[in-house]
Amino acid sequence: MTKKSPRKQTSTPRFAYKGDRLKPLRAFCQVARLGSVSRAAETLFVSQPAVTLQLQALERELGVRLLERSGRRLVPTREGEALYALARPLVEQFDGLNTTFQDQLRGLDAGELQIAAGTATILHLLPPIIVAYRETQPDVRLSLHNVTGEGGLDLLRQDAVDLAVGSMLDVPADLDYAPVYHFDPMLITPPGHPLAAKADLGLDDLSPYGLILPPRRLTTYRLVDMVFHQHRVPYTVALEVGGWEVIKRYVAMGMGVSIVTAMCLDDSDRERLAARSLARWFPRRSYGVVVRKGKYLSPQARAFVELIKPDLFARRDYYDSGHSTR
Repeated sequence: MTKKSPRKQTSTPRFAYKGDRLKPLRAFCQVARLGSVSRAAETLFVSQPAVTLQLQALERELGVRLLERSGRRLVPTREGEALYALARPLVEQFDGLNTTFQDQLRGLDAGELQIAAGTATILHLLPPIIVAYRETQPDVRLSLHNVTGEGGLDLLRQDAVDLAVGSMLDVPADLDYAPVYHFDPMLITPPGHPLAAKADLGLDDLSPYGLILPPRRLTTYRLVDMVFHQHRVPYTVALEVGGWEVIKRYVAMGMGVSIVTAMCLDDSDRERLAARSLARWFPRRSYGVVVRKGKYLSPQARAFVELIKPDLFARRDYYDSGHSTR
């Protein structure tokens, strides 16, 4: 019986420094940054031979030369540049771990606040409230979820957000809605449009002109449709598109007219749009806080709700200086 010879096993060279992979990477990054082993050693509070050994071990493991001399400086080779780009953020993140961790702990102690709101609300209504909230609750982790309609209500029901801020016509039985702000409905047209200067503007005057409205699933479309039907006035929709800023742009381009809430109009719109109040036919639009019935509001959420006051959103209506219906 022939005795089998033992199988020869191959092994990867083992270097003692691998027990702490961060040290050679830190040494390499400092040399690449400073261009000198001695300066890197001073920065790391170790000896020059220690830095040299770490660099040599790193080059042996990777099988490439990482540094070369250029004049009096050590500079990364092509391979060294690639490693530096990868290693530097890792080393910096690790070295800053304690500070980052302490910041996270402060954030955990302060808590978090999740809010659902539509684009118009985030752009035009929430900024002064957010500023005031940040002044009193600087460490709270605040997240704004940009959702509209049913999307925000779904987040509320799933407890994915603490509260929603927006406008509601029909309030479901499982939700509470507290209206706080009220804005007039506004007809917007290009400045030279016939409706912009019409002396006695009636709802039927809008019939010949196509309306640019948000998608029909949203509150604004439903409200416009309801009012026109109540007054038995026909209307046409020239374009359905989401977002007040987009609608305003298309109206300014002459693609149609629209009915928007005064909340989304400001001084920057005066040169490109004419606006007239339609409060004679359309109800004022309310905006406020929506929460799930029976939900306990965290201290962070209660602090936010307390800031939502009518006087905080003090603004002059767009149509107060020459744009209103006479």
